[in-house]
Order: sequence, then structure tokens, then C-alpha cells
Amino acid sequence: MDILRISVLGVGGVLIGLLLKERAPEYVSLITMGIGLVILGLAVGKIGYLFESLERLRENLPVDGSYITTLLKMIGITYIGQFSSGICKDAGYASTGAQIELFCRLSVMVLSMPVLLALLDTIQGFLT
Repeated sequence: MDILRISVLGVGGVLIGLLLKERAPEYVSLITMGIGLVILGLAVGKIGYLFESLERLRENLPVDGSYITTLLKMIGITYIGQFSSGICKDAGYASTGAQIELFCRLSVMVLSMPVLLALLDTIQGFLT
């Protein structure tokens, strides 16, 4: 039922933004940011569950803890980047939003390199 609550909140925020767009356009960006922050706050419970599940996974499987940390960083970069980019695009700064998305993609790629290199080392170990 969380998705229903989030959807109603988002659609309600958009409708309020549409109503205020002609009367007070300066408040539309503030409403967008406010709704986004409320939805992000509601997502904290989901993120907490994700952390608990990843911790349990790390305890039960012989996985290096740095890989789990890298995965969490990637998830954080993705969510924060998408949120920031969306706000910039809604405010009319699409080029700034696109630059944020590009930087986030590059950051995730840089974070994934050690994991990719470890995977290649493992494959090479099997081949020799």
C-alpha cells in the first residue's frame, strides 16, 4: 500500500503545481522539492530494510564487505542523482540535470571498476 500512498502524494503535488503555475509560478519548484523530500523521507524505511538485507547477505555468504559497501554507494549515488536531476529538470534547468546524470553515471562506473577487475581476476584464475 506504500506505492498507492506515494502515487497519490505525487499526483496531488503535480495537481497543486498545475493549479499554482499560472498564479504563483515561483512556488511550483518549491512544491516539487517538498513533495520529493516527503517521498524520499517515506523511502527511508525501504532503505533501512535494504541495509538489513545486505547485512544479512554479507553474514551468510563469504563475500568481501567492500563489495557490499560499493553496492550501497552505487545505490546512493543513483537515488541522489536521479532526485537532484529531476528537480533541476522540473525547475527548467534541463542541461544542469543532464550534467548531474552524467556525473552520476561516471561515478558509478568508477566505483564498479574494482569489482569488475576482481571478476576478471577470478575468471583468469579459472582459465589457468
